[in-house]
Amino acid sequence: MRFVVLLISAMLAGWVAIDAASRGRSWYAWSRVVFFTSVIGAAVWFIVRRRSPDDTVPLSSRRRVMLGLAGVPLMVFAGLLFMVTTTFVLQGARVEGHAMAPALEDQDRVLVNKLAYRFGNPQPGDIVMFYYPLKPEKSFVKRLIAAEGDSVRILDGRVSVNDVALNDDAYVPANYRSQDSWGPQVVPEGYYFVMGDHRNNSSDSRHWGFVPRKYIIGKVIAPSR
Repeated sequence: MRFVVLLISAMLAGWVAIDAASRGRSWYAWSRVVFFTSVIGAAVWFIVRRRSPDDTVPLSSRRRVMLGLAGVPLMVFAGLLFMVTTTFVLQGARVEGHAMAPALEDQDRVLVNKLAYRFGNPQPGDIVMFYYPLKPEKSFVKRLIAAEGDSVRILDGRVSVNDVALNDDAYVPANYRSQDSWGPQVVPEGYYFVMGDHRNNSSDSRHWGFVPRKYIIGKVIAPSR
C-alpha cells in the first residue's frame, strides 16, 4: 500500500514537473511540493496553472522524459527513509487480542519507539513490544512488571515485587484481575518479567517464562482516547 502511494505521488510529481516547466514555472519546486503532498499538491497546482499564461514553452522529447522522472529520486529517497525509520526509530503495529485491555484494545494502532532502550533499560510499568520467546517470529505487547534481580510473587492475583505489593489498580480493573498464585521467583540476569493488564485473559511470563533483554523491540506509545 505504501509503495502504491509513493508511486502515485511520483507520477503526479513527474506530470507537474513537465507542466510547470512548459509554463515557465519552477518544475523543481512544484514537483517536490506535489510529491510530498500528493493529491492535495496536485489540486493546488491546478489552481495555479489556471492563473498562468496560456502560452507554453515547447519542450524536447528528451527534456519531457527527464522531467517526467522527477519523482523517481524522491520515491527512492522516501522509501529508504521509511525503511531506516521503521528499522531503527519508530514502527507502527496493530494490537491483536484483549490481553492488554483496557489500556490497549483489540486492533488498536500503536507506535513502537525503538530508540527508547538504546541508551537505557526498560522500566517497570512500561508497555513494551518484544519477540515471543517460544516463537521469536511472533511479537507480543505486554506491561513490564519486574527487571533482572527482582523477586516476583503472585498470591491470589495480587503481584508483589521484592515483597512490596504492586499498586496496579490504575491499569488492572477488578474484573480483569486473576486469582492465581505464582512464585516467588527471581528474574534472571538479562531477563524481564511481563504481564498483560487483562490478567485473566493473558498469556505472559506466568505461563512461558521471562523475556530476554535482546528480544525487546521497543516502548509502546499507546493511542490516546
